Amino acid sequence: MQILRQGSFGPYVQLLQTALTRAGYPLTPDGVFGERTRTAVTGFQAQNGLVADGIVGSMTWATLTRYITGYLVWRINPGDTLFSLARRHNTTVRAILTANPEVTPENLVPGRSLVVPLGFDVVPTNISFTYELLSFCVDGLKARYPFIRLSVIGRSIQGRNLYALVVGRGSQRVMYNASHHANEWITTPVLMRFLEQYSYAYSTPGALLGCMADEMYNKASIFFVPMVNPDGVNLVTGAIPPGSETYESARAMNYLRLPFPDGWKANIRGVDLNLNYPAGWEIARDIKFAQGYTAPGPRDYVGEAPLSEPESRAMADYTRRIDCDLTLAYHTQGEIIFWRYLDYMPPRSYEIVRLLSRVSGYAYLDTPYASGHAGYKDWFIQQFNRPGYTIECGRGVNPLDISQFGRIYRDNIGILAFSALVI
Repeated sequence: MQILRQGSFGPYVQLLQTALTRAGYPLTPDGVFGERTRTAVTGFQAQNGLVADGIVGSMTWATLTRYITGYLVWRINPGDTLFSLARRHNTTVRAILTANPEVTPENLVPGRSLVVPLGFDVVPTNISFTYELLSFCVDGLKARYPFIRLSVIGRSIQGRNLYALVVGRGSQRVMYNASHHANEWITTPVLMRFLEQYSYAYSTPGALLGCMADEMYNKASIFFVPMVNPDGVNLVTGAIPPGSETYESARAMNYLRLPFPDGWKANIRGVDLNLNYPAGWEIARDIKFAQGYTAPGPRDYVGEAPLSEPESRAMADYTRRIDCDLTLAYHTQGEIIFWRYLDYMPPRSYEIVRLLSRVSGYAYLDTPYASGHAGYKDWFIQQFNRPGYTIECGRGVNPLDISQFGRIYRDNIGILAFSALVI
């Protein structure tokens, strides 16, 4: 993590401000390290036995980590009970038991370690998402809900993990993915928020939109790939700073003179990942070349060949491996569901898209021919002849402001819940 001090700004300052707020030092997560943030930092440092210099280095970040991941590891002392630990850490006995399914409440063994969830949600929905924040959230949710199965399905060009998380044991297999496009990163917290709410509902037990979570868990297996393009997301959200080699290399590819980095959709090598799948790739190449997208850049370059990029290859390989029955690919913007590829009509795909339209209020449309090739959804439909949908969330100019998150999530929770049940 970056060393931060007064005058710093950007997504890591937002993350710092979020962690300090959770630790009892409330701040507005505006991403600007001003005097109020410095005061909060020095207060936190003094309270936790650190040098109170107002500089957020490795020791301060390490002490703050529990307020980002949402849990701590507690070594049991003689006399500890789950009730006393829950009261001490502002959590519940149920949350501790969920995180430690092997523990017997009546027989806590001194010296043994417990995962203790803290009394707040893990996934923030009011700050920019970076790969590092995603990694913290993955760690936190896996610790709180050990029934989540976690794997790394590949790595980006710069070596960042492509995480996959699975909840459920049912025979119906659905896969949700987000952030193929860098400046559509708001779709990542949409999936992560749903994963957290669903996991909590299953552990309580409770319901989502009237559907009992345990019934969903036993009927369906939901596979989440929340950030397909982590390098590009970090560029857009400011985690890759101006002046760095990566930032300047990307800026040199901006031959389209788009707003930079806000206009960046591609992976860090300048390939549009949602134009890199082998479903009419040659058609997409001809269309995009005719439109002037002939070289690596911020958007619409199809790459040198189908699946030329490690991110798209990992997605294709993983999709084949899990053999899912339905997929949702999350994008922004337009409040539209694209549901067909050419004349393919997978069984029940029209019936399902009408349901998803009803529960979200989104219109459903055929994909326009000029943008209807070489996408992930196109490839999935062609490859498997099964229902696949591109969900275009929100309205406006990408990247959408995080202030839209609440509405986007309300519109899409029905899509995410019912897609697991309709096959």
